[in-house]
Amino acid sequence: MLDIQTPAPAFSLIDQDSKIRTLSEFVGTWLVIYFYPKDDTPGCTKEACAIADVYNDFEKLGVKVVGVSKDSSKSHKKFADKYKLPFTLLADESTEVMQAYGAWVEKSMYGKKYMGIDRITYLVNPEGKIAKVYPKVDPASHALEILKDIKELV
Repeated sequence: MLDIQTPAPAFSLIDQDSKIRTLSEFVGTWLVIYFYPKDDTPGCTKEACAIADVYNDFEKLGVKVVGVSKDSSKSHKKFADKYKLPFTLLADESTEVMQAYGAWVEKSMYGKKYMGIDRITYLVNPEGKIAKVYPKVDPASHALEILKDIKELV
């Protein structure tokens, strides 16, 4: 997990429209980067739809949102279209970006260890530094938590 005030690691990833997106294009704006395990699963859908529900509020504050998972650009496109998600989804199939942000972690289930995605969110300030970290995310209430914090910071 990254510390507050450290520079957000640069990225160059493909979005749901097969367009390359980079961290540098968001410099000068507030950015929510949220990492999630898998498209179209119950918790991830709940989180994405909760963000979509308040997305206009984010836009009014000049805040951009990107979701990142290991899923492909094609999978992201289906997910975004199915739930009419108004924000960017980025495909990190190599897990390189997730590793840089501390979201690719060792997990354990039934005594078996494996690597997986930790549901974690970062709020990046207009200078490209980490302003807030959300290490434990409740998919249903997370969007409102971020929005409340942004209103205090912007």
